[in-house]
This record gives sequence, C-alpha cells and structure tokens, in this order.
Amino acid sequence: MLQDKFFTVLLVGLVVIAFSMLFRVFKGPTVYDRLNGLGVIGTDAILILILWGFLQKRVEMYVDIALSYAILGFISLVVLAKFLQGKGDADL
Repeated sequence: MLQDKFFTVLLVGLVVIAFSMLFRVFKGPTVYDRLNGLGVIGTDAILILILWGFLQKRVEMYVDIALSYAILGFISLVVLAKFLQGKGDADL
C-alpha cells in the first residue's frame, strides 16, 4: 500500500536524523548542544515507535510504550541538566 511505503520512508528518515544527532551529542561544542541532541534523539525515538506501530497495525501498544519512553526521557534529561548545571563547558 501507498500508506505503508510513506510510513517506511518517514521511518528511515527519522532513523537517519537520530543517528546524525549522535554526532552532536558526542562532538557538540557546548553542553547545551549535547543536551539538545539528546532531546532530539528522544523525540525521534518516540516518533519511530509510533510509526513502527502503524506499520505493524498495533498502534495502541506502541503508543503506550512511546508515552512511557517520553516520560522516562524527560525525567532523565532534566536530571542530567541539573547535574551538569554547575560543571560548565570545560569539564566536557
């Protein structure tokens, strides 16, 4: 179907974007760039899960997993930002 091909192309594009953000996470010039890269990877992972659910025809299960991942990703990003708040750019 045309819809499955469209979702597959979107899925591949999101995977490419997520892997390109890994460069920003590891080689980012500042801490803020690295945290932004982690946020984008988390958002892409959520979208990838939902698109995979559409392709598998089990959206409801993957939406629950994506919501759990979103909550966990948000909390861990806030904790990491709080931890790095006092360090600055010189340590990383």
